[in-house]
Amino acid sequence: MQSLRALLASRRTEQVITALIVLNAIILGLETSPAVMAGWGNWLLWADRILLTVFVIEIGARLVVHRLAFFRDPWSLFDFVVVGVALVPATGAFSVLRALRVLRVLRLITVAPSLKRVVSALISALPGMGAIVMLLALVFYVSAVMATMLFGESFPQWFGSLGASAYSLFQIMTLESWSMGIVRPVMEVYPYAWAFFVPFILATAFTMLNLFIGVVVSAMQEEHDDLLKADHEEVEAHLRQAAAEREQARTESAAEARAMTDELKAMRAEMAELRDLLARRGA
Repeated sequence: MQSLRALLASRRTEQVITALIVLNAIILGLETSPAVMAGWGNWLLWADRILLTVFVIEIGARLVVHRLAFFRDPWSLFDFVVVGVALVPATGAFSVLRALRVLRVLRLITVAPSLKRVVSALISALPGMGAIVMLLALVFYVSAVMATMLFGESFPQWFGSLGASAYSLFQIMTLESWSMGIVRPVMEVYPYAWAFFVPFILATAFTMLNLFIGVVVSAMQEEHDDLLKADHEEVEAHLRQAAAEREQARTESAAEARAMTDELKAMRAEMAELRDLLARRGA
């Protein structure tokens, strides 16, 4: 068991699994080419099955080593689900799952510490992003109601209903053909429509999206700080352990020195007794 644990934790095993994931990603990409599949289809399918077998064996070995602790690790669960999806028969009603095999490429996240940190930062940023999404939804709702009331009668294709207005405003927020495609035609009928669209763009395309970026950057900085703190605590623990070992060695040396001193004193006392005994006999 210990040898299997050491094998799974070794740097070489991690490099091999990473290389196999990259190779699997290349194979899955080649399978989308009809020309490649016509000439090498069988070989690619067999290679895909072999790689899947290796991944299943690896997951099985990790289950044997970690047991229930395996299911308490989110990254291990992610690997388990991604590999498990590939084992579902991709026929009949499950044929759509065949496209999900490419999710195996996402296992690169679990074997690359830098990617792990980025994903962890994004996950930790979700609560803050949720608050921004709620605020953005509120702004969209109010703006969509206003746009429907202001421009819906003249431009029903863009603002004829609440849903159409929301979609048009989403296009405007992404700055995709917003000026020539929507706003300028509206301004030909409503010259002061810019007073509605410009603040909307400033509030959404610039302010809200920058808030998203700020939350993500802040979360990544916190993740980085936590990593530095953990490294610092680990170094301090090693230093404390080394200091304790040095203190213990010093104490043991002092004890040995005291024992040697006591032995010397005892030997001197014995020698003095022998000298006194010899002196009395000589007398």
